[in-house]
Amino acid sequence: MQLPLVTHPHYSYEFSDKHRFPMQKFRLLHQYLTEQGIAHADNTFRPARAKMALLEHAHCPKYLARFVENKQDKQELRRMGLPWSDALVKRTLISPVGTLLTCQLALKHSMACHLAGGTHHAHYDFASGYCILNDLAIAAKVLLAQGLVKKILIFDTDVHQGDGTARILANDPNAFTCSVHCEKNFPARKAQSDLDINVPVGSSTEQYLQIMSEGFERAIALSQPDLVIYDAGVDIYTDDPLGLINVSHEGIRQRDHYVLKRCLALNIPVATVIGGGYDKDEFALAKRHALVTEEAHKLWAQFIA
Repeated sequence: MQLPLVTHPHYSYEFSDKHRFPMQKFRLLHQYLTEQGIAHADNTFRPARAKMALLEHAHCPKYLARFVENKQDKQELRRMGLPWSDALVKRTLISPVGTLLTCQLALKHSMACHLAGGTHHAHYDFASGYCILNDLAIAAKVLLAQGLVKKILIFDTDVHQGDGTARILANDPNAFTCSVHCEKNFPARKAQSDLDINVPVGSSTEQYLQIMSEGFERAIALSQPDLVIYDAGVDIYTDDPLGLINVSHEGIRQRDHYVLKRCLALNIPVATVIGGGYDKDEFALAKRHALVTEEAHKLWAQFIA
């Protein structure tokens, strides 16, 4: 068995290159990992389209219908930030299943990586910040409802706070949300996670890694999870246009290595999602997103294979 990966060809579709959201990064990420010999036909899993009953674990049925049927008003569409299309609906209804499948594979094999996911700004009844469905909250809710785990930690290191995840899971004592984010960044009005770790604007790689690692250890101690869902956003990168902090490429690799190795050392299964990253150079961005899978691949070879 090799490191399990989850992706789908519909994650990237024909999309305006003038838009800020880098829709081709999902395709380029899988392409790059294939070229590196990490992604193969026998370790790559393809999720199916979600049924509404699964999505309703975390989302309002009326909101789901408005999105699928293209009945959102102008304010909703503006807050979503992405132009509605049939292709957007298709990829949106697949991605949460991808994260759920990744979690199921992680529970079976200790680690698994979703080559998408981390749409943490999606709320119960509205989209926000390019996030339409909250795959993290959906996966947590479904796994807990199915009794596959008793406690879940969502460790979110995207540069932006996981506000949607925090609000959807606020009243679930078995889902612990920890967000490590830039304190002066989107969203302007923060939610309250179970543990919020505020990173100052302009923080260096060294400062960030210390804050992050201390936050991770606190989150583990407080949550005592059976599974970690790790949102490995790369918009902490020093040149990311939406970042505001200064973490190097190597610093991102060190962060991912730390989280994954600690999960293995603690014998806690870990499922990764890629989170945010907004570089206009989508090839460079895909390589940045690949870091978490590359580190998982190395650790798999050392400790699991």
